[in-house]
Amino acid sequence: MGTVMGVYLPCLQNILGVILFLRMTWLVGVGGVLGTFIIVFMCCSTTMLTAISMSAIATNGVVPAGGSYYMISRSLGPEFGGAVGICFYLGTTFAGAMYILGCIEILLIYIVPQAAIFQIEGLEGPEAEAGMLNNMRVYGTIVLSFMALVVFVGVKYVNKLALVFLACVILSILAVYAGVIKTAFDPPDFPICMLGNRTLLSKGLDICAKTIERGNATVTTKLWKLFCDSEFLNATCDEYFTNNNLTQVQGIPGVTSGILAENLFGFYMEKNDILEKRGVPAVADPDVPPTNSNRYVLADITSFFTLLVGIYFPSVTGIMAGSNRSGDLQDAQKSIPIGTILAISTTSMIYMSSVILFGACVDGVVLRDKFGEGVNGNLVIGTLAWPSPWVIVFGSFFSTCGAGLQSLTGAPRLLQAIARDGIIPFLRVFGHGKANGEPTWALLLTASICEIGIIIASLDAVAPILSMFFLMCYMFVNLACALQTLLRTPNWRPRFKFYHWALSFLGMSLCLSLMFICSWYYAIVAMGIAGCIYKYIEFCGAEKEWGDGIRGISLSAARYALMRLEEGPPHTKNWRPQIMVLVGLDAEQNVEQPRLLSLTNQLKAGKGLTIVGACVEGTYLNNHAQAQKGEQALRKLMETERVKGFSQVVISSRLRDATSHLIQAGGLGGLRHNTVLVSFPKNWKQAEDNQRLRNFIEVVRETTTASLALIVPKNISAYPSNGERFTEGHIDVWWIVHDGGMLMLLPFLLRQHKVWRKCKMRIFTVAQMDDNSIQMKKDVMTFLYHLRLDAEVEVVEMNDSDITAYTYEKTLVMEQRSQILKEMHLTKNEREREIQSITDVSRGSIRRKNPSNLHPQKSITEEPAGVSVEEKSEEESFRLSRPRQVQLIQGKNATPTPTSPTSPASLSVGAMTPGEEMQMTWSDETEKGNNPSVVHPETARDMFNMKPEWENLNQSNVRRMHHAQKLNEVIVKKSQEAKLVLLNMPGPPKNRTGEENYMEFLEVLTEGLNRVLLVRGGGREVITIYS
Repeated sequence: MGTVMGVYLPCLQNILGVILFLRMTWLVGVGGVLGTFIIVFMCCSTTMLTAISMSAIATNGVVPAGGSYYMISRSLGPEFGGAVGICFYLGTTFAGAMYILGCIEILLIYIVPQAAIFQIEGLEGPEAEAGMLNNMRVYGTIVLSFMALVVFVGVKYVNKLALVFLACVILSILAVYAGVIKTAFDPPDFPICMLGNRTLLSKGLDICAKTIERGNATVTTKLWKLFCDSEFLNATCDEYFTNNNLTQVQGIPGVTSGILAENLFGFYMEKNDILEKRGVPAVADPDVPPTNSNRYVLADITSFFTLLVGIYFPSVTGIMAGSNRSGDLQDAQKSIPIGTILAISTTSMIYMSSVILFGACVDGVVLRDKFGEGVNGNLVIGTLAWPSPWVIVFGSFFSTCGAGLQSLTGAPRLLQAIARDGIIPFLRVFGHGKANGEPTWALLLTASICEIGIIIASLDAVAPILSMFFLMCYMFVNLACALQTLLRTPNWRPRFKFYHWALSFLGMSLCLSLMFICSWYYAIVAMGIAGCIYKYIEFCGAEKEWGDGIRGISLSAARYALMRLEEGPPHTKNWRPQIMVLVGLDAEQNVEQPRLLSLTNQLKAGKGLTIVGACVEGTYLNNHAQAQKGEQALRKLMETERVKGFSQVVISSRLRDATSHLIQAGGLGGLRHNTVLVSFPKNWKQAEDNQRLRNFIEVVRETTTASLALIVPKNISAYPSNGERFTEGHIDVWWIVHDGGMLMLLPFLLRQHKVWRKCKMRIFTVAQMDDNSIQMKKDVMTFLYHLRLDAEVEVVEMNDSDITAYTYEKTLVMEQRSQILKEMHLTKNEREREIQSITDVSRGSIRRKNPSNLHPQKSITEEPAGVSVEEKSEEESFRLSRPRQVQLIQGKNATPTPTSPTSPASLSVGAMTPGEEMQMTWSDETEKGNNPSVVHPETARDMFNMKPEWENLNQSNVRRMHHAQKLNEVIVKKSQEAKLVLLNMPGPPKNRTGEENYMEFLEVLTEGLNRVLLVRGGGREVITIYS
């Protein structure tokens, strides 16, 4: 088909229709010529802008059957496509209901009123209205059933009759224009009877007079009997009837009469208001309610501007008729833009000229008379037509029948196209049909939904509903064009060049505005339906890759976000574990430790970044297929465990190198992991697993070097799956070294998950016999209160022979801190602001630029001029401690190198390099000096990392490990029944000679505990007291 037959005429037929014939005159009468012209201009502008956007999309490649649904889904993706496709389908279905209601209205009011099943003769007010609505419902259902049967039997007959129906529409419009021209020199005679300024019903009137002269006598008329209690001249009559005269007004004074000035402005009415004529004097008592109101023409609904918009908008829909036939067009890319824009231009001219011509030809009271009750029950637009009103009556009747059939033909096909795409699983049954492809099930659903509109029974109530769905569809067409233009995707090359993203945005804004102007509650319902369908497709629908614009937006947004992340590290308040999970693959490329992903899900709850990494040994060329299989296994397990993130399999000639590559290169830009999760090696003592032991310790070393946090679950197979629930129990934190807050944060994150939600958190900190345990417990509880964490606190006292003095110092240096704050002369408020600094006693953050730079006490309180403690950032808060008893672990032949005792605050702030951090651990020596001492920097070790000289411990010393055994005994005693125990993880040995000693130390430390999480901080604060 060409442009005229394939696009132009179908668009004309769909756009021109029931509203033009049944409501246009009423719209002009109520809204005024100016108000109605604004409504028409807004609606026509919206469809024109939408047509421009649609033309651009339609000419950007071949558009198969499916029309607007296909265009939107391929431009905005399956989620938007499905949501808008359903909205367009519902709009088309309700349009069918509107056309059927229009058809019944013409039939029962203007053609055969006596066919009404529920008689309304003699009924008034609500009873008459209910009777009319019931007639609409009964006849509407009958006509709907008949039309559905016609569509089911043969669509080809519908298509053949389409031109006949179109001819009826065009003939009717030409008859109206001919009538307008005729009024210029010969106006038709349509008198209206007015009582005062009120319009009287023409039904039952024989003459517009109170009395008539018959012979020599004065005789009362039928009108007299309506307003008086008898037919005699001395009867008691209605006061308004007595005080006002009857006049006849010409209903159609003609285009040259100057009536346009009177109809220029709106005349909005409440329901049951009497139709009154402007400028006509009337005698009426404003305090007395009108009587005999059933004798006048009344307003059937309350009218206001936004209602008029909702009722009118369906008359400009139908612009998609051409694009819906794109599969049948000879040159769709040429025909669709030209045909659609020409059709909209033509219909816009018809509508705008109609507004002006109706206002210029017809009296206002006739225009506002919706059902022609004042003009002998004629269709108001029919009174203007030439040669006869019946031209319009029958023309509009057939056009509404044709439009209804077209809707019942098009809507099931649209639903079938959506169902066959497979994006909405529960609609798949509607993709089936008869052997010839006719959508039988879809037709049945369409008829059922259409029946809802028929039950509503009011054309004025149904029109705003379908306005919503069409406006939403048009809005997304404009959005699709604007996005494609702005994203400048290489495939966006439409042949139609007369488009611009600003026009599309303007069209989209107009659509959204009109939705809420028409009816804000219908707009919310329509958007809610579309939103529900969108989320349903997102979660349950089949994943489709259509190269849509939303994916382009995602890529642009991701690039922008990554660039922003590069600007600097996240603030402590925004810190969350971005986890790199290192898993092993067996010979079949299946994951060896699936519970690692269960733990990841419990830690993350779908938030933040998760990268699941695995390694394959070999060359990329030979092992690429294995890597792909492994990646599929990872993805499948991630889906099963509901871990949202990315999977990555790295191939290298050595597994050790592959793991290192993962840790180094995982992530992109600012979106990188800050935490590594790896399971504790099971059988590390066996010779065949020696490589696994070395790999594990290398991971610990590399995470330390890279300042990454490390989480090592021991006995990972004993950890709960996502389906398990702990109804009670404890998560125990043994807070021995302040690690930036990781030990505090992890239990909080775990308790957000339903597996651990019922568990309570307990914090154990270790003190010596000579420490103030009561004060220490109070201080820890205060600290937890400011962190907004609920936990029980217990201070465990141990002898000097069991554990070195650093543990209390590492947990919270409360007494020394209080003394230092006093020395700094801080006020109470300033001390409260310094609570966060208490947490910053991380030895990894103490830097020593000059190893011999041991200053006297004054170096602590000296600050640069003009800088207060409050002005320091949380990450750089004042960090110091009071060194207590220091004892390095030495070999039997090694001697410590003591220095002279110094004051409690002998370390200068920020004076150590990372490589020179002091290393401390529990001592296995039974005798210790009581005087505080500071170690020589050459033999000092990082206190935060707790690195002993593992290399100098022989096997018998490791087996003894007095300090680890004693602490383990205390932990087992207190936490054996705990569901999970979190412990600080000591730093790794520097050389390979101490690796087995290090692992033995960890084994002794965690012996007798079911689930242990060894945690090692990344050297920065991860939790804060500030909001």
